[in-house]
Amino acid sequence: VGGGDEGEGVGAGEVTEDEREAGVGGGERTLYDAFPTKAALFGHTLGVATVGDEEPVAVPDRPEIRAAREETDPRAAIADAVAYATDLLERAGDLIMVSVEAAGADPDMRAAADAGSQATHEVYLALTTALHQQGALRPGLDANTAADIFYALGSPHMHQLLRRYRRWPAKSYRAWLERVLTSELLG
Repeated sequence: VGGGDEGEGVGAGEVTEDEREAGVGGGERTLYDAFPTKAALFGHTLGVATVGDEEPVAVPDRPEIRAAREETDPRAAIADAVAYATDLLERAGDLIMVSVEAAGADPDMRAAADAGSQATHEVYLALTTALHQQGALRPGLDANTAADIFYALGSPHMHQLLRRYRRWPAKSYRAWLERVLTSELLG
């Protein structure tokens, strides 16, 4: 290891005898080894940001979402779901909006945006179905329409409008969303 110009001796990409015997080396590993496409990197980043960790547990199976579905107090169920949704949007809302805004120009981003949108609606539908089964939804409101209301009001678009553009504090946004959804869904 000593003197010599850059590029001389053991260096970039060269495998030493010791590395060869140990079965390591072989050049520099890059981000592209783990994520061969930008879409793969974005998908991983969005997935981690969405759930807040790298555990292989989907949003519908997260303890907080299960607890909201199983909650017998309808107001508490909505509060729990709103708390989870707003925390998720605080972590991942900007990334979600990147996929939405890029969807028109990039098929991979379109797929990510569509999949996320569908998954979000399914989470809300599971919650509103549980509320409907409890007889908690306001008269005349079915689970599908209730899920659509939650989907629209709790969307990353609404979050971006109020939190980023109108600069609402996170606490105010969460309180508003909980209040409006409680009023709209439960009456």
